[in-house]
Amino acid sequence: MSAGDGVAVITLDNPPVNALSFAYCKQLLTAIESAERDPGVRAVVITGANGIFSAGADVNDFAAEPQADAVSVRDIIAAIERSEKTYVAAIDGNCLGGGLELALACDYRGASARSKLGLPEIRLGLIPGAGGTQRLPRLIGARPALELMLKGSSISAERAVELGVLDEITGGELTETASEFARRVADHPTADAPRKRRISAREAVIGDGVPKIALPYVAAQAHKMVPPEEKGGLAAHKLIDAVQAAVEMPFPLGIARESRLFEELVRSKPSLGLRHVFFAERELSKIPGVTLPQTQRDIGGERVGVVGAGTMGSGIAIAFAQSGIPVTVVDTNDEAVERARQTVMGMFMYQVQKGKLTQEEGWKRAQSITFTEDWNELAAADLVVEAVFENLGVKRDVFAKLDGIAEPDAFLATNTSTLDIDRIAEATKRPERVLGLHFFVPANIMPLLEIVRGAETSPEAIAFGFAVGKSLRKKAVLSGNAFGFIGNRMIFDYLREAMALAEEGNAPARVDAVMRNFGFPMGPFAMSDLSGLDVGRQIAQGRGDEGKARTDVLGRLVEMGRLGQKSMAGFFKYDRSIGRGREPIADPVVEEIFAGEARAAGIAPRHADDVEVRERLLYALVNRGAYLLEEGVALRPGDIDIVYVYGYGFPPHHGGPMWYADEVGLDRVYARIREFESQFGPQWKPSALLAKMASFDKELAHA
Repeated sequence: MSAGDGVAVITLDNPPVNALSFAYCKQLLTAIESAERDPGVRAVVITGANGIFSAGADVNDFAAEPQADAVSVRDIIAAIERSEKTYVAAIDGNCLGGGLELALACDYRGASARSKLGLPEIRLGLIPGAGGTQRLPRLIGARPALELMLKGSSISAERAVELGVLDEITGGELTETASEFARRVADHPTADAPRKRRISAREAVIGDGVPKIALPYVAAQAHKMVPPEEKGGLAAHKLIDAVQAAVEMPFPLGIARESRLFEELVRSKPSLGLRHVFFAERELSKIPGVTLPQTQRDIGGERVGVVGAGTMGSGIAIAFAQSGIPVTVVDTNDEAVERARQTVMGMFMYQVQKGKLTQEEGWKRAQSITFTEDWNELAAADLVVEAVFENLGVKRDVFAKLDGIAEPDAFLATNTSTLDIDRIAEATKRPERVLGLHFFVPANIMPLLEIVRGAETSPEAIAFGFAVGKSLRKKAVLSGNAFGFIGNRMIFDYLREAMALAEEGNAPARVDAVMRNFGFPMGPFAMSDLSGLDVGRQIAQGRGDEGKARTDVLGRLVEMGRLGQKSMAGFFKYDRSIGRGREPIADPVVEEIFAGEARAAGIAPRHADDVEVRERLLYALVNRGAYLLEEGVALRPGDIDIVYVYGYGFPPHHGGPMWYADEVGLDRVYARIREFESQFGPQWKPSALLAKMASFDKELAHA
């Protein structure tokens, strides 16, 4: 704390994000109490170091049982609330969660133009717990406050001024300007700028001139607009209750309601699952046994090449262009190139129409992607990503050609989803600079990126892969080199059970409905239609005996031209006149094919209830995930969970398949897998790791 001319400046300085942990809040409370005792201090400015105000509370504290003498951000805010001195928040950079709640407790708030403000607690299955649900509705109205908190995203300083969250955007030296303002208000208050301006003393309104008598109706409508509690909406419903309390109750009672709701949520399964995902993300770039060198390259200044202008190649090119990285796409198929040009231009024009880009920005990004037939245009690239047909021979030919064109220090990456990275790297003289960069469709939208290391992939190449992921704002997960890597290797077992259930007479539409009810955006059969049944068949054939199914339903559908969404028929039918033609429609023809193939294979019909459907699909993921941990393909259970949450739509409030196994109870999951092994065959043999963890009553997510 520094003080001068009647103003004390308290600087939040707890690197890297100025988290308001219990330990740091104790120091902060000491500084505030010191300023309160000093008769020469008439005003206090709170600002942040490290180019940030505060990212909020330390999430680690949520899981800890607070000690009797623990100090939280609530205690800091209570001290400010009791004070008769003027408090000004001088905000620079991020002001999130508890950081914004601290700022809301101050009398005035000014910020730099680059600042971002928000209350993102909903993303962790929580609500703001330090007065945010009570002060923000009193400041800007219940409806806009609720909208801001339900989205959980940050807003710009400009938008915060429009809403009334900020008083002004401050130019010049932030702390100096805030100090001058605080001194003036403390010494010469006016009706427009009083010495004290507590938000807690205000009365909350709904907003937009809506009378308070309409509150029950507004709250009921809000409850209808968020997911049900059992489908990940628990925190959203509690948040609506808290904001309703802000309008209905005096401030002290509203704060008490908020505190109770927060404590309920912090121990809830959805919040525990979401916080697991949060912490798993933090661990992604920590590679045990490998010291990742601090690469000197700035991926933003790299030159990138892509081989292949198909759906995946054009999506990868767009992903780089969106991050401001120029791309050269090589393809000799004129028709594919023309489609890719249209896709690129259409994507950026769509972003312009949605207001996400200016017309100039959209045009500039579209023009940063160059299409050519000349492979020599890749000679200057620092990274070349191959995105051609999923065939080992074709990919080896591409890499052999690239090896002779690209600079010796260039990295060569394959986007293969299943093939052997080492076999591909063998086609080059630089296997240490070959890696997998497995994007997910559509590559410019899906947030997951699997980084696959071969036997000779260097730490520098792995580090560069993570740099690519960071530049593209992807969740980058390291995988070992194994068939299907992490995500696709597990999905084969998931789809195996979906097919088995349908062969037993359980309609694909019902199987899909069960998984949607669990929280997946689509079921296994609709997902297969989206990927393409021809692609699935080709991959299964490439696996030899391991990929051989009990029936040839997939082959029959492909031979009928039912390739999935792209042909408007697969496991389901699709109708272009309905929405965008992507709504699956149950087809009795497919059910008849399943029944006929099952009879020919001697598979007896049997009804599986919804619980069995869910267990067979989810426990297949769990068991294969445990095998991948045993084999070292996946480094951590959390890595698997990140892959499934961000790549396959696993409901995040269940934390991913490995976390979900612990949520159910690992002993119960293991026992059920043993039952499935006895009932259905050796494909259900439980992994040794799973058996060990269950026998010792351990948690799989912390294996």
